[in-house]
Amino acid sequence: MASDPPRGKGKGKGSGISEPAGLPEDRKPQSDEAHSAFTPPLGVPLPPTPEEEHPTSEFALPEGLRAEAPAEPEGSAFARPGGATGQTPLPTFTPPHGIPVLSLTKEAPWQDRMRTMLRMPIHERPVPERAERTEEEGGGPAVPRVLDLTLRIGEILLAGGEGAEDVEAAMFGVAHAYGLERVEPTVTFTLLSISYQPSLVEDPLTASRTVRRRGVDYTRLSAVFRLVDDITSEGISLEEAYRGLAEIRRNRHPYPSWALTVSSGLLSGAASMLVGGGVLVFIAAAIGSMLGDRLAWLASARGLPEFYQFVVAAMPPAGMGLAFALAHSNVQSSAVITGGLFALIPGRALVASVQDGLTGYYITASARLLEVGYLIVGIVVGVLSVLYLGLQADPGLKRLNPEQALQLYNEPVVQTIASMLLALAFCVLLQQERHTVAFATLNGGVAWVVYGALTATAGFNAVPSTAIAAGLVGLFGQLLSRYRYASALPYVTAAIGPLLPGSATYFGLLNFAQGNLLEGFSSLIKAASLALAIAVGVNLGGEVARLFLRAPLAVEPGGERRAAKRTRGF
Repeated sequence: MASDPPRGKGKGKGSGISEPAGLPEDRKPQSDEAHSAFTPPLGVPLPPTPEEEHPTSEFALPEGLRAEAPAEPEGSAFARPGGATGQTPLPTFTPPHGIPVLSLTKEAPWQDRMRTMLRMPIHERPVPERAERTEEEGGGPAVPRVLDLTLRIGEILLAGGEGAEDVEAAMFGVAHAYGLERVEPTVTFTLLSISYQPSLVEDPLTASRTVRRRGVDYTRLSAVFRLVDDITSEGISLEEAYRGLAEIRRNRHPYPSWALTVSSGLLSGAASMLVGGGVLVFIAAAIGSMLGDRLAWLASARGLPEFYQFVVAAMPPAGMGLAFALAHSNVQSSAVITGGLFALIPGRALVASVQDGLTGYYITASARLLEVGYLIVGIVVGVLSVLYLGLQADPGLKRLNPEQALQLYNEPVVQTIASMLLALAFCVLLQQERHTVAFATLNGGVAWVVYGALTATAGFNAVPSTAIAAGLVGLFGQLLSRYRYASALPYVTAAIGPLLPGSATYFGLLNFAQGNLLEGFSSLIKAASLALAIAVGVNLGGEVARLFLRAPLAVEPGGERRAAKRTRGF
């Protein structure tokens, strides 16, 4: 096979063919190597040039089908936030007007400020405004002491009956005020823990504390609230905070034990007046309740569990009413027993359990509700044992029937005064500060007036009437607490006393003692419905109160207040 002729300027040279002179380049005949079997002849248009010079594949997508969108890459803890559905991705450059600073206004109470931070995603929380505190001796961070102070403050709040969310908010506020940015407090019914991680590459430091004893002292609770406010707003030193906490622990209760016993009697007597009792009923209910209180103190001194304390505390009021019934006197024995039950029903524990459930703390809510169940069972055992003995002695007892005494009584003035006395007695039993007693007493009177107006005048059912009255209690209590930068418990717990379902509970227990199981279950279900209405109403009133308060988060205009912990993604 002959080799190709050389190319270049000497094209066609030595081939015996010469190019005509004077022809333009585009009309000169091309050489044979330019011709191909695939070249169309003259006059036939050339085929279109393919867009991409690559071979097809059996995995290629046919025409007319749309390619699937690529899957989103997995998120990472080290990736920049944003880009998710419903969120605006963060800019990759600094805007000309700057990035808005996330801060919390000092004018709002610390409860609102810290609750706002707890409900934020971690990457949106503002950093501590002050530098991290250091020990004077060693110069290192005071992390262990800060965590210890945080746990001690949380222990007092949780033991005093504060809700789990407010306890976490207090712990978070204290730790954040002393420069601990990456801190996560955790609150359950009996265990407090807090974890601090200095950075993403360092090991976390975790501390915990167990709450073994619980005591109701709202004076100490209010003092702790003021201490937390000083730490988060005033910036007091760590040593000053420890001194303040030690002073709170050393303070004695504002009311002695004999005052608590007298208040227990006053509470039961006032409760008996709510359901139609007279002066003699007032005295009998007061004596029975004071005897039960002393027996409960004696059982507590002997180390008996709280369940048995409630059993022995419920026996004297039931025995007092049974004695009047067996004597066939004109004293309304049912009102005596009902008044004694008002002093024993754990209303605050029930409200706290429902509040924790509504805010997403289900473990703590379940534990609190179980505690309420055990205490109510103790009351049931104490009352039923006495009623059963009385019915065995005289099966024909009719004076224990509460229908006539509890359903037809309607004396607004007497009942309003009795409700205020009941709230006043509750304030003393809860060891409240003296300047809060007047507000809580007035709040309890308003609650009963609203409840009586809805049930007696408007003809509403007892359950929605109780919920509305409790909602007003929660609303006024939250507004008063925000005005005074204090806890809402002193203004709420005593005020819900007149709404407690004492009569429905007693009627259910009496039917059980008489063998009427269906009527007994119906009355206990009504009592449980009233108790839940109180709890939901108080919580709803508190949430409504927060709608009237300015959001403590100082961000761009139009920012929305975050809801409680989300469990379903919306």
